[in-house]
Amino acid sequence: LNGANEVIEKRIVTIGLLDHSPVHPREVFADVIMDRAAAVIFVHNHPHGDTQPSDADRQLHDRLTEAGQLLGIRVLDHIIVARKGYFSFQESGLIS
Repeated sequence: LNGANEVIEKRIVTIGLLDHSPVHPREVFADVIMDRAAAVIFVHNHPHGDTQPSDADRQLHDRLTEAGQLLGIRVLDHIIVARKGYFSFQESGLIS
């Protein structure tokens, strides 16, 4: 997202296996930096159908948020999409 929170680009960073997807902040933020984005919204899916974030999801979210802070890039939301609906870290108060 640019400084006005308008979408600059949508990217697929990784495609994982049924139960996990390897993600490293370096790969996640590489294109964000190249696009000179001011903010990001992360989205990933849960193929098993449960929208609730796992412990690994929460840890990843914390790592990505910390990396964004170091880079001066705001993490506006992290959304988990599943067949039953979605979970928003922002709507759930997990992003301040």
